[in-house]
Amino acid sequence: MNAESDERGKVARPVTTTPATGDVTETEGVPAEPALGSRAPEFIKARRTLHMSWQVGVFVVGLAVVAAGVAMLVLPGPGWFVIFGGMAIWATEFVWAQLVLRWTKRKVTEAAQRAIDPKVRRRNIILTTIGLVIMAALVGVYLWKYGAAMPWNIDK
Repeated sequence: MNAESDERGKVARPVTTTPATGDVTETEGVPAEPALGSRAPEFIKARRTLHMSWQVGVFVVGLAVVAAGVAMLVLPGPGWFVIFGGMAIWATEFVWAQLVLRWTKRKVTEAAQRAIDPKVRRRNIILTTIGLVIMAALVGVYLWKYGAAMPWNIDK
């Protein structure tokens, strides 16, 4: 098999490598994104054992933060915010986390752009108004039927 093309005869794309130092790469028309890879200092990356220890430490700290965020999903606290903070910690060292964060950022940006679309915004305002009218009607029916007595003051 030829290294320049696959078995179907298509020519492979040229491979360009960028340093994994967090340098920002920019091409025409494409927003600049930092290069993928470890953000560890050079003296740590130069020694395999030290770099492996660094990665384990980053993983453990990120895991603790993500676990705290998952707990905050059911307990009081900013659960999703903390989970994404843990992913950002992992993204300092692991390419898979960097890719997940880039995908998440892209999806959040797309959702924000859709939210400011006048048609979508009008629809959301109409749906919110309908929901508030329904809730007001339900509260009115409850007050009409049971009055304004608090549940702990109702005589049995």
